[in-house]
Amino acid sequence: MAFQPIVDIVADRVWGYEALVRGMAGESAGFVLDQVDPDLVYGFDQACRVKAVELAAALLPADPALKLSINFMPNAVYEPNACIRATLAAAGRAGFDPGRLMFEFTENEKMRDVPHLRRIVSAYRERGFTTAIDDFGAGYAGLGLLADLRPDVLKIDMALIRDVDQSATRRAIVAAIVAMAQAIGIEPLAEGIETAGELETLRGLGIRLCQGFLLGRPMSAAA
Repeated sequence: MAFQPIVDIVADRVWGYEALVRGMAGESAGFVLDQVDPDLVYGFDQACRVKAVELAAALLPADPALKLSINFMPNAVYEPNACIRATLAAAGRAGFDPGRLMFEFTENEKMRDVPHLRRIVSAYRERGFTTAIDDFGAGYAGLGLLADLRPDVLKIDMALIRDVDQSATRRAIVAAIVAMAQAIGIEPLAEGIETAGELETLRGLGIRLCQGFLLGRPMSAAA
């Protein structure tokens, strides 16, 4: 696993870290997931969650306000409460407060069963976890799903963030997403920030949570 900071640019502090699976030679999450047999996706998803919690407990500051964000594959979760048991057990063994967990599901995975996804988000919310939609604006999920799920955090895809300081079109789209999210009580988060110009433009649009190479690259446990 590697960890990338999520920064609160208003409070000027690290808000949390996203856990990202990596290959043994540093290969990307996409490369790793492509190697997983479809019949083993559930077990792999569970193993990633457990590893992320174990490493976070060992490496990250024991700050109760610091989130650990874990990506999950909704299509690999057959029953929400059963699937979270291994994660909670790992947190218990490691002394990691499960209330610090944030679970992200990505728009890039086509949802075969949207009501099932609603049940997952509802079950996680009942347990006090933070929930997030990742890569918003670049995948399968639409505004209808956003309205139904109402996650705590909406991560705006880097394709919309890239050169936002130079593109009036991108600024208008991002501003609309931010206004919409804030109006329904969802915290917008900009991901993939690479330049100071992008960061300052996003600050001007009212975004508080930011993530990207400008603020910190993913770092492995060894690093």
